Amino acid sequence: MTATSTPHYLLDQTRRRLMPTFNNFPGIGAIEKRLLAHEFKPKVLAQPPAGSGLKPVTGDAGLPLIGHSIESIRGGPDFGLHLYRKHGPVFFADVRILGSVIVLGPDATQAVLSNKNKDYSQEGWDPICGPFFNRGLMLLDFDEHLYHRRIMQEAFTRSRLAGYVERIDRVVTEVVADWPTDDSRFLFHPAIKELTLDIASMVFMGHEAGTDHDLVTTVNDAFTKTIQAGEAFIRYPVPPFKWWRGLRARKVLEDYFYKRVRERRDTEGTDMLSVLCHTEDEDGNRFTDEDIVNHMIMLLAAAHDTSSTATTAMAYNLAAHPEWQERCRDESARLGDGPLDIESLEKLETLDLVMNESLRLVTPLPFNMRRTVRDTDLLGYYLPAGTLVWVWRSMNHRLPEFWTEPDKFDPERFAEPRAEQHKHRYAFAPFGGGAHKCIGLVFGQLEIKAIMHRLLRRYRLELVRPGYRARWDYSGLPVPMDGMPIILRPLVSA
Repeated sequence: MTATSTPHYLLDQTRRRLMPTFNNFPGIGAIEKRLLAHEFKPKVLAQPPAGSGLKPVTGDAGLPLIGHSIESIRGGPDFGLHLYRKHGPVFFADVRILGSVIVLGPDATQAVLSNKNKDYSQEGWDPICGPFFNRGLMLLDFDEHLYHRRIMQEAFTRSRLAGYVERIDRVVTEVVADWPTDDSRFLFHPAIKELTLDIASMVFMGHEAGTDHDLVTTVNDAFTKTIQAGEAFIRYPVPPFKWWRGLRARKVLEDYFYKRVRERRDTEGTDMLSVLCHTEDEDGNRFTDEDIVNHMIMLLAAAHDTSSTATTAMAYNLAAHPEWQERCRDESARLGDGPLDIESLEKLETLDLVMNESLRLVTPLPFNMRRTVRDTDLLGYYLPAGTLVWVWRSMNHRLPEFWTEPDKFDPERFAEPRAEQHKHRYAFAPFGGGAHKCIGLVFGQLEIKAIMHRLLRRYRLELVRPGYRARWDYSGLPVPMDGMPIILRPLVSA
């Protein structure tokens, strides 16, 4: 690796794609010059033990203080692809002030996420979001994680999901009917976030849509602050910065959910909170109040943020590709306007193709964090104990070795006989993998399909202007920079 290898990406990509975003900010010319002129000095993570035969992980620290944050935030998986092509599957870098080994490519992703020897701990999430999602399922390890997951799985059985679908459909049908039409100022992403929170209010908490004012306002604001805190450069509880605001928001969420848990302990119900309050494992073990609060905060944050991103990406792609929108609409028309159930949603196979392609292009949670619990061999590279590991799995979705014209929207790639997602177990991993694969993935897929079915039955989705292209902010979970304006045209038959 040479000292000037990384600036080639900055020279080719930063000026052309990334820096126009910042043109309106004072002093941006000086920042750009520094980026393009800076020579990143090579850096070695640690020398492997003598005689081990392992290679050291090399990389660089990027710019002072900010590391490679600008590239990762604005380039997203494209920057990851650059690193993979330039440096291979393992690269050491400072990203968002966290020194970590960036793991790239399906082989390295599989080695870390399958975690066969239990070399990697979920403690890797601690510096990102640990204080805000304390002891949520995603942050638990090994036997403790398995114990909690077994109890929580009762909330995601097929029979439970069948009941959730009926509730999801009621909320969606009511809410989308009131969305503004023929309005170029309608921002799809904020609207869908509010809808998914309404869904969560009913399915997770048993509240009718629009009746839980606290959840939609105070709690939604608290969720936003906890997620934004993970993007913070100043990672100390100093007012008024993001980390401090995130910790205060976490307290708001705890107070809200402790109150709801006390209400549910003495009543039966089919909402997810009630299920978690009363479910026992085969030995009669139950979650404590603290367990339930931790899990509910994690579940609601994951459910409404990731589903919102995925649905927004689908809406954009269908608006940008009307031929696919019509194919999906024809399929929905055969299903009709009757009540939805799991079996009917499973018949929407074209919508599955569009959803998978949208998840490939914009992965709602594009990375996983781990920390090595012991000195570890990763594909012949030496990772000492305590190393922070950043698994950038969404980059795998852009590799031409597995995907035909990977930058092109092409849902047919997921259908037989192509089935490009099967070329490698981790070529397509929008929900993670291994023991920590998303527990709510089927719930999320059913929710997204129900939303899109009802939208397609009522509206034609159009771009806000010819040639409009979505631009995504990768500073945290990917979100559209402009809120994603989409025009909804009422169908004549609606």
